[in-house]
Amino acid sequence: METPRTSEGAKGRKGPASPGSAWEVLRVATGLGLTSFGGPIAHLGYFREEYVKKRKWLDEKTYADLVALCQFLPGPASSQVGIAIGLLRAGLPGAVASWFGFTIPSVLALLGFAWWIHGADIGEAGWLHGLMVVAVAVVAQAVWGMAKALAPDRPRGTLALLAAGAALAWPTAGTQVAIIIAAGLFGWGFLPKKELEEPVSIAIPIQRRTAIGCWVLLVILLLGLPFVAQITHSYWAALAEGFFRTGSLVFGGGHVVLPLLESVVVPPGWVTSETFLAGYGAAQAIPGPLFTFASYLGAIAAGLPGALLATLSIFLPSFLLVTGTLPFWSQIRRYPAFRAAFAGVNAAVVGILLAALYDPVFTKAIQGPLDFALALIAFGLLMIWKLPPWVVVIVTAVGGVLLSGI
Repeated sequence: METPRTSEGAKGRKGPASPGSAWEVLRVATGLGLTSFGGPIAHLGYFREEYVKKRKWLDEKTYADLVALCQFLPGPASSQVGIAIGLLRAGLPGAVASWFGFTIPSVLALLGFAWWIHGADIGEAGWLHGLMVVAVAVVAQAVWGMAKALAPDRPRGTLALLAAGAALAWPTAGTQVAIIIAAGLFGWGFLPKKELEEPVSIAIPIQRRTAIGCWVLLVILLLGLPFVAQITHSYWAALAEGFFRTGSLVFGGGHVVLPLLESVVVPPGWVTSETFLAGYGAAQAIPGPLFTFASYLGAIAAGLPGALLATLSIFLPSFLLVTGTLPFWSQIRRYPAFRAAFAGVNAAVVGILLAALYDPVFTKAIQGPLDFALALIAFGLLMIWKLPPWVVVIVTAVGGVLLSGI
């Protein structure tokens, strides 16, 4: 049998010195899943504190290299870092345990919200409208932060604005994919190609043929699921295809999942715009990855089976991407053109999210001057007062109730 290889050509310190158990990984990851509020950047801080400083499962340089890898890949960066750490600690069972522990608490919380909102007679509830309004502030904050980080210069800022215009002019899932591809090609050809420092050597407990198999499976599913959904006209195949495609194409940050998922579930009528935005607002108030918003949407669309299918479909690409890329990461990082291509993609997704801020987030949530004033208050609480998102969600929900009585 082929011996697992360490990334070739890299210098520096290696990964975990001693293996652990999947049960150990599950226990620690579950604790993080119950307490990690604040979004992907905060999650990475929690991970560093727990895995690097407290438990010393890996060193600072290895952790930084894993974060760089997961920022490079599409998908939820914090979940992918957790999957990678579980993989290094306890192999593929550790990767699954890490994902399960970190993800399931927020899945259960959003399933409970979906069950309650689906069965409750909410009508024109003010708190529900408040959740829609807080989505405006949250997405505006995400656009602001991502624009400063991912589109800070003239070429990338222009690319972001062009992407926003295209996404608004042709609001389809196909347009979003085309924008991402075109932006990657533009970055590859025209953006500056920066040399990167030599990555550290990481001991990878999987074989390279397993990694190649993951890439093959990713391509088969990404190309095959749309074909299966089209020829079978199966509701379940269409649901799986939409969430799998979203999980494969989210670049730049967790909030980019918003426009991609909206294009999957709202146009077919599986979820209304109002219920979609209310769930997105509620997702800000719970710990764990934002991608579990898919669990809520699946539950609204098709009950518990839909929630399970949506959750597995949107996270499966992360497993395939991390497992398929980690053994080759040292070689990939040697090609600056790849970095330039992804710089173009990241600038474009800022534009896609900017388009989503207008439609559907703003157009559905803001129905008058008072709604806009409430959104401004929420934005100020996030940006100026630096309050945690869950606090702002509660404040805005209460504000929605007060406005409903005016």
